[in-house]
Amino acid sequence: MNDYRRAKRRRVAETIEIRDVMAEQVVGRIGNLSESGMLALTRLELNDDALYQFRFLLTNRNGERREIEVGAHQLWADAAKDAGQFWCGLRFIDVDADDLRFIRDWVEEPGSQHV
Repeated sequence: MNDYRRAKRRRVAETIEIRDVMAEQVVGRIGNLSESGMLALTRLELNDDALYQFRFLLTNRNGERREIEVGAHQLWADAAKDAGQFWCGLRFIDVDADDLRFIRDWVEEPGSQHV
């Protein structure tokens, strides 16, 4: 798992909802994001070691918005402090090359807070 955490991760200040593409429902929000994965706070307990197709909307500092779709593998999950919420670590296994560039640029924006 350490290999996946080498990428710089940007803490998310605003709410970025995560939508499950297959179920067409919002499952939670992003806590932090890197080019290789994300920390998510979910409303639903995701299945251990499962694969998901997620979509989320990123907006860069210039106001450009891009809908990102990723294939993700859940690496771990823990119950959050609030009942009915879960922290999940997800590794991206499939990202379009243009979406990956947008994520990289978004993570590297000046003034971003990193973890």
